[in-house]
Amino acid sequence: MTSYWRRLGLGLVAIAAASVTASAATQTATEPRAPAATQPRATPRAPAYIRDRVNELGRSFDGRVGIAVRSIDEGWSTGWKADDLYPQQSVSKLWVSIAAMDAVDRGKVSLDDRVTLTRDDLTVFHQPIAALVRKDGAHTTTLGDLMVKAITTSDNTANDKLMRAVGGPEAVRAMIREKHLGAIRFYNGERALQSRIAGLIWSPSYSIGNAFYEARNALPLSVRRAAFERYVNDPYDGAAPNAVVNALARLKRGELLSPVSTQRLLDIMSRTKTGANRLKGGLAPGWVLNHKTGTGQVLGAQQAGYNDIGILTAPDGRSYAVAVMIKLTSVPLPVRMALMNNVVRAVIAQHDMQYAQVAQR
Repeated sequence: MTSYWRRLGLGLVAIAAASVTASAATQTATEPRAPAATQPRATPRAPAYIRDRVNELGRSFDGRVGIAVRSIDEGWSTGWKADDLYPQQSVSKLWVSIAAMDAVDRGKVSLDDRVTLTRDDLTVFHQPIAALVRKDGAHTTTLGDLMVKAITTSDNTANDKLMRAVGGPEAVRAMIREKHLGAIRFYNGERALQSRIAGLIWSPSYSIGNAFYEARNALPLSVRRAAFERYVNDPYDGAAPNAVVNALARLKRGELLSPVSTQRLLDIMSRTKTGANRLKGGLAPGWVLNHKTGTGQVLGAQQAGYNDIGILTAPDGRSYAVAVMIKLTSVPLPVRMALMNNVVRAVIAQHDMQYAQVAQR
């Protein structure tokens, strides 16, 4: 009897063990293991020379300035007060053009689409296309031509017409959100922006002759100063230099637009005529700059917004995104230009320190 119960007990244990083994095998087959945790890639540290030189240039400038430099190939970045918001002024035309090229990529528009500008489309300040409109009362051209004029000559009327053709300011803001460009604001076009900075509300009459200047000058100085200071302290078109160089790097890498649209926009930016002695003034032979400038209004001796942002490409093909954005200053123009020249020269010096010996091997 004892032997019988012993054999029975051993049989039950064997059955139970087999059942557990089968259950474990089933669980192994149907419940995959959690993947091993992966460590995020560390962001490369900027080389000491460029980091120290950018800090030195920012610290020594008499004005409120933000500087950012990013290696598009290696991923390091450095800056001076580069997370604050600075007035963009016409730098914001770049976001209009990216929104337009994005609309092209999605089949919403074609750069060959024809549009007609009338006197109702005119804006303020720099607008060479206005002469063509005033000559015959209207001017018909293409969206592609508007983009070229907006980027290369910073034509305000061309830019605002292009913006409206692709969906208006909300379409540009949506592009900034959807592509996760970060701390970059976009206001409601040049007419609305420049009027608000001056303490005015836009009127179509301001596009005629000197009407805008006359209306602005007629305001009490206290009203103008209050509007000007509000803008400086919280720019409606503000952008952080770090966000700008990150966006430029992504544009260069083809992460924002199709390859064809990327190349077309970069080609247009390489033909920019404004700011010949801003970033461009620091170039060395063989280097290429694709850029966009921005210049704001002046009150007294102070100017709110004096910028240049772009992509520097070395003869060996390596590239860097650079943004120099002056929020407020009263120093002479040559001093501001020298700052921008020196930022570019610092990037080139850093590049040569890293790669000149490699190129000679």
